Amino acid sequence: MVIRNKEARIAVIGAGPSGITAGKNLLQVGLRNIVIYEKNDQVGGNWLYSPRLSHSSVFETTHIISSKKLSQYADYPMPDDYPDYPSHKQLLAYFQGYADHFGVTPYIRFNTEVTKAEKQPDETWKLTLGDGTVEHFDYLLVANGHHWNPRLPNYPGEFTGQFLHAHDFKSAAPFKDQRVLVIGGGNSACDIAVETCRVSAFTGISMRRGYYISPKFAMGQPADVLNARVMGIPAWIRLPLLRLTLWLNVGDYASYGLERPKHSLLGAHLTVNSELLYFIRHGKIHPRRDVARFEGKQVHFVDGKVEEYDSVIAATGFIITFPFFDKNFIDYSEGDVPLYLRVFHPDHPSLFFIGLLQPLGCIWPLADLHAQLAANFIIGNYNPPSDMRERIAKEVEHIRMHYIKSARHTIEVDFYQHQRELQRDLPANAPAWQGKQAELTR
Repeated sequence: MVIRNKEARIAVIGAGPSGITAGKNLLQVGLRNIVIYEKNDQVGGNWLYSPRLSHSSVFETTHIISSKKLSQYADYPMPDDYPDYPSHKQLLAYFQGYADHFGVTPYIRFNTEVTKAEKQPDETWKLTLGDGTVEHFDYLLVANGHHWNPRLPNYPGEFTGQFLHAHDFKSAAPFKDQRVLVIGGGNSACDIAVETCRVSAFTGISMRRGYYISPKFAMGQPADVLNARVMGIPAWIRLPLLRLTLWLNVGDYASYGLERPKHSLLGAHLTVNSELLYFIRHGKIHPRRDVARFEGKQVHFVDGKVEEYDSVIAATGFIITFPFFDKNFIDYSEGDVPLYLRVFHPDHPSLFFIGLLQPLGCIWPLADLHAQLAANFIIGNYNPPSDMRERIAKEVEHIRMHYIKSARHTIEVDFYQHQRELQRDLPANAPAWQGKQAELTR
């Protein structure tokens, strides 16, 4: 294969799970003029746990919510001795091992923040770094993550106790003997409610709607592994079967004091937690309706209940943020995210997004495929379809029709469907990893 753009200079923003696979795939196609900018001092992104407030949203007891089998990169399996649901420490070691194994680490500039990224008239990029240095690149891959800028709720009144976002929750210890209210019904909210209830005087969890809450295990195996086993069954059979399996495991959500979901099983991001329902039935976690307003330390709920709390923890999601882009250039903080396959922007052919999605599954294997497509585009081995704009419009409409309207679902995808779409577009002659021969240094 004759590689075009072999000398192209390429920047990657972020050395988290998406950034390191971006680097690996650029190396895989023979590109070497690469710089990966990382504002922290090591690989890991959101999985760099710190007991202090930081960019990371991981807390002391965080474990992954998708199983290791379906979360690992295709060409770098997790160690055999890892549990089904690894801890944040194990995942950090895994990502750092990946970057070292594939020779990505030497290309990373640690402790270096990109403060401004500006597209030039000739489709190249001008990057301004935190120290004022200016660098120029032919291509830009954005892998800065989307689980770090808190989205705060807006309720009438003022809460005069401690109010914080889930991003700032690091451990349950500070909430010992407190009355704690967790707002939200997603994975972070349920995990935090479970952790605080172990030490608090009282833990409530406020949900604005019904959620499907699935245990991590079903029939003795990780729930996502069980789901993978039935993916070959037609959807009109498979989805009712999965819903029946879930009902057999947890019963009626109303019996827990929770609202019944009004959407379809896959119409919103699934919450995976084996302990929330257990602790509700043991009287350790107390379901509450949506918050109506605050008044001092009192919380008024929409059903008329009024209770006093010492702390409120809002697990209300994150804002998609690119602090290095002018908001008039690209701003996905609200509304649709019009990208082809979550990677390609129709107006900016030298710009690629890696891992900008929220799958019903794990991000990293899909980010790997994102990076493969981007790398093959750069060497001239792939081009998006000529009707890319029409396909983007159809994808946006699909999201609007199939998922409930909320900020988090603007980048929602079905893991297997998106995986098939990416693999369909990946060229048959895409370069494979060449082992030691490809592990070159600059």
